[in-house]
Amino acid sequence: MDDTLLEIEGLKIEATAYPPGEKPQRITIVDGVSLSLEKGKVLGLIGESGAGKSTIGLSAMGYGRGGVRLSGGSIRLNGRELRKASGAALRSVRGSEVTYVAQSAAAAFNPARKLMDQVIEATVEHGRMSRAEAMTRAVELFRRLDLPDPETFGDRYPHQVSGGQLQRAMTAMALCPKPDLVVFDEPTTALDVTTQLGVLQAIKRAIRDFEVAAMYITHDLAVVAQIADDIMVLRGGEMVEYGSCEQIITDPQEEYTRDLVTAKSGEKQEQHPEGEPLLSIRKVSARYRSLDFDVVRNISLDVAPGTTLAVVGESGSGKSTLARVVTGLLPPHEGEVVFDGRPLSANLKGRTKQDLRELQMIYQMADVAMNPRQTVGTIIGRPLEFYFGYKGAERRKRVIELLDKIELGEEFIDRYPAELSGGQKQRVCIARALAAEPKLIICDEVTSALDPLVAKGILKLLRDLQKKEGVSYIFITHDIAAVREVADTIAVMYQYEVVRYGGKKEVLSPPYDDYTELLLRSVPEMRLGWLEDTLEALKMHLPSEHPAPEAA
Repeated sequence: MDDTLLEIEGLKIEATAYPPGEKPQRITIVDGVSLSLEKGKVLGLIGESGAGKSTIGLSAMGYGRGGVRLSGGSIRLNGRELRKASGAALRSVRGSEVTYVAQSAAAAFNPARKLMDQVIEATVEHGRMSRAEAMTRAVELFRRLDLPDPETFGDRYPHQVSGGQLQRAMTAMALCPKPDLVVFDEPTTALDVTTQLGVLQAIKRAIRDFEVAAMYITHDLAVVAQIADDIMVLRGGEMVEYGSCEQIITDPQEEYTRDLVTAKSGEKQEQHPEGEPLLSIRKVSARYRSLDFDVVRNISLDVAPGTTLAVVGESGSGKSTLARVVTGLLPPHEGEVVFDGRPLSANLKGRTKQDLRELQMIYQMADVAMNPRQTVGTIIGRPLEFYFGYKGAERRKRVIELLDKIELGEEFIDRYPAELSGGQKQRVCIARALAAEPKLIICDEVTSALDPLVAKGILKLLRDLQKKEGVSYIFITHDIAAVREVADTIAVMYQYEVVRYGGKKEVLSPPYDDYTELLLRSVPEMRLGWLEDTLEALKMHLPSEHPAPEAA
């Protein structure tokens, strides 16, 4: 019996570009890629932002997004050709035989419908199960993906859960109809490292138990090494290297692959300048109106001028909520925020234009942080005009300078967000924040959507700007490598409170509290079998109040 589930040969994918002042042009974004995937196997697609990973993943569903055209080659799923299939035939396959986990769950869910209705919709519509059967399976998937209160989790709306929880809900949606193939497009990008352990384990278990195949798209080679059987390395829409997971990790043949395998971050020498802090968070507690408990509790932190405070912790611990308090989007009911010696209005509406300019934020979900109807030039140019009065040629010149800083270039100035990869969108958001020339930037997972090599460039850009301009950062992340590279001080959050706070060397050195030990041991390592070894070690050594992800 032929065990081949998916076979792609000579795939060519084109898109339309609109150069300023010129006629539209067809450009090739994937050129001659071939691959095969057997039932029950996992193929990892890895490469830099814009390499074509997501485009190839979507082609496995016979889909080309945003004007993208599958112009050549063959795509066969279960022996059937998808590239030239009718719309009706493709609709019968999508959501039943092949499903998709998007990179940005926040942009993929309908905000007006409860999660349960969306998780089971495709399963019921395709007749894979009755509604009652689908709901039972969804609850079990919620439980296996370590979502809180699995029996009632589906009664919530998307805005009532954290970004990481929403991403896991989308994984449950994809697994619900028991498909033959699941395309995972950066499924753990929004997850903290501790939660990532459980999600990776759940995905591996699902593949084993249900004999489902998967394409796993990611920029994190250490993560894909824990789940993939084979790995394809992509760059510029072409295949760089294709081989078994073991061969790619231990004996890469191409220079670009070797760079990915050996990519390591440096470590910043922590700074502790004397004098008054730029930002002081003083005994702050806050809650959302719909909840009867605090989502940040009695938080006190300082950020010195020209330094970086890293805030780390699991999904839902209160990291991004703390950022909302600092920016005035969520007024605290206790405590205050003092910025550059002046108390800030608790509410955004009460803040001055100077307050707004000097305190900027880069959001975690670039997909929902930009107006899809505005060009990159307009998005970056708005703060230039609003704060400094730049117009016309002067504004365009400054926008181009900012694009060069984030390594995109002038050719992106007239593009729309839909024409950008996930990493490119995040870099545009960084440029928009830099345009205001702020004193403090809150960076909410700014490198989570970027491949390691591009992320290193972004972190270097942030460090260089800090040295040159003296700008300070609050760096919210679950990436401990990034913390080591940019942080001066670290605050570890757990269940809405700060459980460890101090200089980087102090926080990252033993003796640890139980949660910080879990956090540090959960950072993926570039070796085969790390996932299983770590889960076993955590079960053996952690006390019961901090169970391993599997037990949770």
